[in-house]
Amino acid sequence: MLIQLAIRDIVLIDKLELHFHEGLSVLTGETGAGKSILLDAFALALGGRGDGSLVRHGEPQGQITAVFDCPTGHPARLIAAEADIDIDGDLILRRVQVADGRTRAFVNDQPVSVQVLKAIGATLVEIHGQHDDRALVDPVTHRAILDAFGGLGAPVQAVHDSARRVREARQALQDHRGRIEKARKETDFLRHAVEELSKLAPRQGEEDALAGRRVTMMQAEKVAQDLTDAFEAVAGSASPVAVLSAAVRKLERRSAQAPALVDPSVKALDAALLAIDESRTALQDALRAAEFDPRELEQTEERLFALRAAARKYDVAADDLASLRQRFVDDLASIDAGEEKLGALEQAAAAADTAYVTAAKKLSAGRRKAAQALDAAVQAELPPLKLERARFITEIQTDEASRDGGGFDRVEFWAQTNPGTKAGPLMKVASGGELSRFMLALKVVLADKGSAPTLVFDEIDTGVGGAVADAIGQRLARLAGRVQVMAVTHAPQVAARALSHFLILKEGVRGSDRVATRVVPLEASPRREEIARMLAGATITDEARAAASRLLDAVTS
Repeated sequence: MLIQLAIRDIVLIDKLELHFHEGLSVLTGETGAGKSILLDAFALALGGRGDGSLVRHGEPQGQITAVFDCPTGHPARLIAAEADIDIDGDLILRRVQVADGRTRAFVNDQPVSVQVLKAIGATLVEIHGQHDDRALVDPVTHRAILDAFGGLGAPVQAVHDSARRVREARQALQDHRGRIEKARKETDFLRHAVEELSKLAPRQGEEDALAGRRVTMMQAEKVAQDLTDAFEAVAGSASPVAVLSAAVRKLERRSAQAPALVDPSVKALDAALLAIDESRTALQDALRAAEFDPRELEQTEERLFALRAAARKYDVAADDLASLRQRFVDDLASIDAGEEKLGALEQAAAAADTAYVTAAKKLSAGRRKAAQALDAAVQAELPPLKLERARFITEIQTDEASRDGGGFDRVEFWAQTNPGTKAGPLMKVASGGELSRFMLALKVVLADKGSAPTLVFDEIDTGVGGAVADAIGQRLARLAGRVQVMAVTHAPQVAARALSHFLILKEGVRGSDRVATRVVPLEASPRREEIARMLAGATITDEARAAASRLLDAVTS
């Protein structure tokens, strides 16, 4: 509920702070005192359309702050949480109106878009007046109102879930049809590609292995002759091994005669012979490694070039050719298996559609039953509101071809204002005063059926008096037992039933030639005097005061 409303520099209001409580609160005052300004400012804080002319003359900007106490899990808190707003404590809605027409919106001091502010405000407050066209008179909301009244949450959710399953089944069917159609168009290509790649039989890592082997063979061809020449020098007819071996034997025979001279030379020559033998072995190994069949090089190159040509043709890396072939095989298989799967998906879509129709028909039956109960409940409220000859009608039009997540019913509140006249949409048939009373009757019936926690009624008692005004006051008080109600009223019968009474005044500002709007909470004697003014007019008589006392006493007794 609304617990505080603060306004600064809006039209005739320079600074105003009001505190509200549960139950019925009324705002009264002379015509032109500023009641409309107060409601316009409140609507702005709830996300209403901004206007630079609302800023008090001479000021750069105005500001309105509305503080709400709402329970955990309330839709307003959920919307705020989705917008990444800190929702601890009260919800504080603030709107800054700049004189040049720009506005800024805040929730709990975090900047938000006007759309977010409006969405939050709509869950917290409903404003109803003679010319209001946003709440109960908006046909878009009528279906949800009827569902809430009838307690149809479970059937509504069942239809919503069925509609979602229909969308999913149809999307799956459409996607599969698209894949099959695409595959059919590519069948010849796919079969050729699978045949070609199957014949090629590419393997993972094969390109690198072939390229490496090709490089080795090409290099070996270049160095093979050099290796042969080197081997011939070390181990062929020109090898120094025989000469060196003979020299070693001669020296060894002389070793006994001069060991100090011969032994180091023999040792050195032995090392040379050993090194020559090692080089011969290394050259033999190199020659064996360099040996290759020229046909192997030719075959390696053919295979390598074939892999690379296929990779270019299919625009993939050579290593991806194997997986590409498998994908093409799968695509071909999907064509063969697709018809069977397509049939299964068509059956699933048909089953989902049948389930939706079943759920929607059940919901429609529930709505028609709830409509009868709603019509009877609203009808019972009309006679005391001087609408005894009128009829309230919940019109339901069912079109199974027109489907959405809420079923195939179009719900609209209708009225017949007099016997013999044609019934029609509430907004078109009812006059301003009648519309206000129809809305009051509806809100009394719907108060605990998804209503916003704060309801504002703007002069819905205009043009009525006596028993009708008293009936309006009774229903506002009854409504206030379940939700917070604020009413701008000219009817003393309504004002007398309030738990909180605010007087709106327009007074001159000391030391200035301008005027400002003030709001004064009234208690006891001042309240009695205001109700007497409402009864008597400009001149308050003792008879009016006595009548005001009787009115207040009758309400409290």
